[in-house]
Amino acid sequence: MRPIWTGAIGFGLVNIPVKLYSATQGSELDLDMLDKKDLANIRFKRVNEKTGKEVAWGNIVKGFMINDKYVVLDDKDFESANAVKTKVIEISDFVNETEINSIYYENPYYLVPEKSGVRAYALLKEALLKTGKAGVSTFVLRNKEHLAILRATEDIMILNQLRFHEEIRNPKELEIGPSAVKPAELKMAISLINQLTAKFNISSYKDTYTQQLLKLIKAKAKGAKPAAAHMKVVHSKAKDLMGQLKASLSAKTKKAS
Repeated sequence: MRPIWTGAIGFGLVNIPVKLYSATQGSELDLDMLDKKDLANIRFKRVNEKTGKEVAWGNIVKGFMINDKYVVLDDKDFESANAVKTKVIEISDFVNETEINSIYYENPYYLVPEKSGVRAYALLKEALLKTGKAGVSTFVLRNKEHLAILRATEDIMILNQLRFHEEIRNPKELEIGPSAVKPAELKMAISLINQLTAKFNISSYKDTYTQQLLKLIKAKAKGAKPAAAHMKVVHSKAKDLMGQLKASLSAKTKKAS
């Protein structure tokens, strides 16, 4: 893997040189966009609005318009805006990780120490593990400041990019009609939840949709015509809820036996 960012973790007066790596990779199939007429690949070009000619990446710059004129910026300008923020993952506070609502989590990254920072990296990782804390920090990636949480595992430290509070939509904007919960139904629902409760193991969950899609593609490649799938969504009436809960509990009990 190649690092996507190099800099340092700012921990009090200690700076720990690190490299940042993406911790995830897509599991979806790499599908090409084609022209329906002749199955030719569709290509996107960076075109000059005035001349209509394609522009090479090396000739593309970024700019911001002020008073109908563009101010062009380069990498040095972005660093000059705040050199510290562009090179440092600055820890401002330590919190209990359980305090952070999962809705704020966005992208995870691996942090790997440079040779000169291995000892300090190990110290911070061990301290986070011992205290059960995580560091709230900010860093700049691709010319944008991000909020993040720095946490430790036994093997490596992980930087989880967070969404800022103002980026989260207010759920009160959505209308959810009031509905009274019947004690008997609640008791039955809790029983069903308890029956279905198991220890979480992420490796047991697979991207089955991608597997099925690839299976269909291979079948089509051999000339087979896949059967049309139909799924009927049934909107249950409230009076059927208790019956459905009972049936669910019964089905789970039979499966277990």
